Amino acid sequence: MSRKRNRRQFLQSAAQGTAALAAAGFTPYWLTASMAKAQEEAKNDRHVIGCIGTGDRWNGAIGPQIRNFGDIVAVCDVDKKHLEGNGLRVAPKAKTYEDYRRVLDRNDIDVVSIVVPDHWHSKIAIEAMQAGKDVYCEKPLTLTIDEGKKIIEALKQTGRVFQVGTQQRSEFSTYPRSFGGTPGVRQEGLPDGGGNEGPNEQTGPNFHYQFLIAVALAQSGKLGKLQKITCSIGGTAPSEKLPKVPVPDGLNWEMWQGQTPLVDFVQGGQSPSNRAYPAGRTHYEFRWWYEYSGGKLTDWGAHHIDISQWAMGMDHSGPISVEPTSAEMPVPFVKGRPTVDNQYNTAKRFTVSCQYPNDVTLIVRDGPNNGIWIQGDKGEIFVSRNVLRDEKGTAVAELRDKPIPYETIVKLCKGKQPGNHMANFIECVRDRSMPISDVFTHHRTMTTCHLANIAIRLNRPIKWDAEKEQIVGDDEANGWLAREQRKGYEIKV
Repeated sequence: MSRKRNRRQFLQSAAQGTAALAAAGFTPYWLTASMAKAQEEAKNDRHVIGCIGTGDRWNGAIGPQIRNFGDIVAVCDVDKKHLEGNGLRVAPKAKTYEDYRRVLDRNDIDVVSIVVPDHWHSKIAIEAMQAGKDVYCEKPLTLTIDEGKKIIEALKQTGRVFQVGTQQRSEFSTYPRSFGGTPGVRQEGLPDGGGNEGPNEQTGPNFHYQFLIAVALAQSGKLGKLQKITCSIGGTAPSEKLPKVPVPDGLNWEMWQGQTPLVDFVQGGQSPSNRAYPAGRTHYEFRWWYEYSGGKLTDWGAHHIDISQWAMGMDHSGPISVEPTSAEMPVPFVKGRPTVDNQYNTAKRFTVSCQYPNDVTLIVRDGPNNGIWIQGDKGEIFVSRNVLRDEKGTAVAELRDKPIPYETIVKLCKGKQPGNHMANFIECVRDRSMPISDVFTHHRTMTTCHLANIAIRLNRPIKWDAEKEQIVGDDEANGWLAREQRKGYEIKV
């Protein structure tokens, strides 16, 4: 264990030195023979992993995936039921903790997963990087735009590897070597169901490679000059008035609230959005409270706005204006703040128009038909997790005879082979490169999501300077780029 830790510390120090030199304007050649040898030896190590947050998402996907690449020695959750249920079921030999800081204190842990409510992502991720850990964190990464800037600052300071859980950027069930196919026939190299099911569409259950093909089609000019992209991400069902009830046994409600203001624990009957939990402020239902999240705009918006900005070549920039053309709130708002504290408060219905400097308009709406329409002056396609099809033109149909070269997809993915999201993270931990789903592009995605919510809550259009990362000419709206944080839970870099 000591030899493994020494190798990892050497890799970490070298990576931090590289980051510092790069920030100073140099491109160092630091891959010496010793470094190369250390990296090769590190490939044979099983990573020592700490998992912070053990709810349903971790139990059903993240925990079982990450344990394929290392030994989970610590699991942490403020809900004892999740910790002793999901946590020990996935990692029966792990030590359990309520306080995530005890996980970060362990020198043997080199990788952490963070699968907690949105308002906790940034603080834990920043402190994990400062503790020398490489980080996998679920989306949406931030609660505010300022948090994204702080994460990037910490990432540059520490030189850690950080992957965001936006699987649509990188997830395949296999490694296809070509795209397209004959209607109804599985083309060699494609997963089952990945060929064309009709003359103008591709389908494939639970495969996300459609998004990469859609991005490639948009960037290749097959659709002509891009004009408009429409994201349909669904709305939020309102809750009943939720009564104050005792905090469940085993839940540290004070710590769960973190940076947010202390409020009563409320819980009602069946959730209008998820039958696994009753309506309330915790677990899956936190998504529908602006205190902890941003509704569908940060839930599904984190996925589809990400793909949209990537397709238009703006995933390192952002819009110049954001305008709410319609919005329906579940409770009354005054100056952007809900006046009722016992009902879901994120937008029920909405349509937001975002204008980009390349003359492309992004429309983000509540629904129907979850997916993305990408429209150019020569064609239009629709893409979702289940289908890629032509709406106008023949760009998708032509893939049968002229599939997207695999090299094009690899180039989109920073030279990495897409396929398994978690495997890409571990590969990058070992070679100290940037994951396909990186912090920098995700921060720009979340910036657009947060701007849309600010515009909705204030009920007016806002102008955005993507270079300075400031709202233009609206001091009140600029005040929403950060939030006051409860004492003891501040985020520091």
